[in-house]
Amino acid sequence: MLKRAIYITSAVSLSVKSNQLVIKPKDDECGVKQVPIEDIGFVIIEHQQTMITIPAMNALSDNNVSLVFCGQNMMPRSMLMNLDTCSVQGERYRAQIEASVPTKKQLWQQIVAAKIRNQSQLLYKLGKNGQKLAQLCTNVKSGDVDNREGLAAKIYWKELFGPDFYRSRDAMPPNNLLNYGYTILRAAVTRGLMGSGLFPAFGLFHRNRSNAFPLADDMMEPYRPYVDEVVYRLYNEGVEELNKDVKSQIVKLLFSDTCFKNITRPMDIGITYSCASLAKFFAGSTKKLNFPEIRIE
Repeated sequence: MLKRAIYITSAVSLSVKSNQLVIKPKDDECGVKQVPIEDIGFVIIEHQQTMITIPAMNALSDNNVSLVFCGQNMMPRSMLMNLDTCSVQGERYRAQIEASVPTKKQLWQQIVAAKIRNQSQLLYKLGKNGQKLAQLCTNVKSGDVDNREGLAAKIYWKELFGPDFYRSRDAMPPNNLLNYGYTILRAAVTRGLMGSGLFPAFGLFHRNRSNAFPLADDMMEPYRPYVDEVVYRLYNEGVEELNKDVKSQIVKLLFSDTCFKNITRPMDIGITYSCASLAKFFAGSTKKLNFPEIRIE
């Protein structure tokens, strides 16, 4: 079922009643809203005076809702993670932990190939030259030992935003838009991993000691070009600042169509397919990860 994303941008209190999330404005008794928790996929709390009860947090967690907390700069800072989302979670944790180095290298090979393929397709879709990337995504080696991902990035960003663009979290726009989009995507992928009984702290390629969700960073790679497309269109319209409307447009990406081999599903659901295929790979029941491909209309 397609889930809802809820933004909290004003001072409210959040509680739970009869499995409904109750949203009560601080100074408006008549403005109370109730949303079935089973319909919610994401709650993004921006306002710093938001109050939320422990039962509400537990109810959201029990329903595998991504509860994202923003800092004073209105950028996502942390999220609530459910530690018990799957009936076979222990079994899948063991399979994940016991995965061999060759297995992890095979997984990273598929992830890199899928990412570069989508980068190439996006360039073609936008009327740009994706030929070099189309060549790079073929025959990616196990573990991407020759770093085709890095080489592709150098070509991709210059082609997408121009020769003067530099991709960095702290660089000039549209980096701020990309940062926000990737953070929301990361929360969605973390949610998908937990729902599949996997632990996002055990990564394949990403392994920074301060990174709590390296597996989410791994699995989101083929989905990044979808964020890039939204940001590209916004930036071309002159958007450089993050505001409520811009953030809303970026979050809507999670409910846009993604095309797999035989089906088309909203990205939020597509991410669950990808994460489920990873769990099957760890369990030895498949040898192929399931990622969507950007289609050229």
